[in-house]
Amino acid sequence: MQEISACPQRTQRETAPAYRRWRRFKRNRRGYWSLLLFGLLFILSLGAELLSNDVPVLIYYQGDYYFPMVRDYPETTFGGDFETEADYKDPYILQRITTDGNRAFFPFNRHSFNTINLSIDGPVPSAPTSENLLGTDDRGRDVFARLLYGFRLSVLFGFALTFVGTFVGIVSGAIQGFFGGRTDLFFQRFIEVWSAMPELYLLIIFASIFKPSVLLLLILLSLFSWMGLSDYVRAEFLKGRNMEYVKAARALGVSDVTIMVRHLLPNGMTPVITFLPFRMSASILALTSLDFLGLGVPPATPSLGELLAQGKSNIDAWWLSLSTFTVLVGTLVLLIFIGEALREAFDPRKI
Repeated sequence: MQEISACPQRTQRETAPAYRRWRRFKRNRRGYWSLLLFGLLFILSLGAELLSNDVPVLIYYQGDYYFPMVRDYPETTFGGDFETEADYKDPYILQRITTDGNRAFFPFNRHSFNTINLSIDGPVPSAPTSENLLGTDDRGRDVFARLLYGFRLSVLFGFALTFVGTFVGIVSGAIQGFFGGRTDLFFQRFIEVWSAMPELYLLIIFASIFKPSVLLLLILLSLFSWMGLSDYVRAEFLKGRNMEYVKAARALGVSDVTIMVRHLLPNGMTPVITFLPFRMSASILALTSLDFLGLGVPPATPSLGELLAQGKSNIDAWWLSLSTFTVLVGTLVLLIFIGEALREAFDPRKI
């Protein structure tokens, strides 16, 4: 009796639309493994401070435990002479926290994104060594650390810009498609005018007026990133607004917002979900391009575009261009593979 009762539950689960789409997504091995790899890299980048930093993760000194990543300790805490923050690259402090039974646990890479290696014998950028695995940039900063922190910034910026653009695109497209008529006509004329605005010139103007920041870039790019998606959502709502179940809901007195959110939006989410990885890759590429042109984040911020600009200025420093190009292209390729798998999974023509 237990086996007979469990069979319908399993059949119902396997016939659910979400389960069938996930199963089709997993059948695309390239997209599935790309999702796993991208997720792993992103999770590792979230803990960049634990992988690449110039301060120890944990210090055991004279019977007490210290956490320099969480709290700043003066040099006198470890037997130094000054009340200023301890410099864990100083040979004297390093000797104090690693001898006489004391222990210091450093990250895998002992450099942060803004750490300047003052012990380099020769000009910078310097070639890869055992101390700097991917070499240094033109200021003596570790390239591996800047790539790790820059990758995290690019992905988080891509997530933020994709979320804002998707949200605004869904709202604007839903309003156009559901109400139609003059509302749709007004929005279409507004989109035509707004899309004709010179985006790059506006970025140059605002970059010269305001102090460059990630938030400013997010706001400026969000002003233009929603228009492409709104057309797809508008088409889905235009198609669904005349369906019988929508007319029945209106006849029962259901509010317009409830009809849009509960009945029409789930059916119009297919183009939204399938375009998310492509929109995210476009967001990462936009940030990289602006940083390459000097219109992006502040100079001290780790950025893939800034490293590419350094590689362009230092042609002989092959490690700058090669490592940054590999990270950027690898990220975009993974996102494209994920997008292709999502598009196949949500294709209504496939079983």
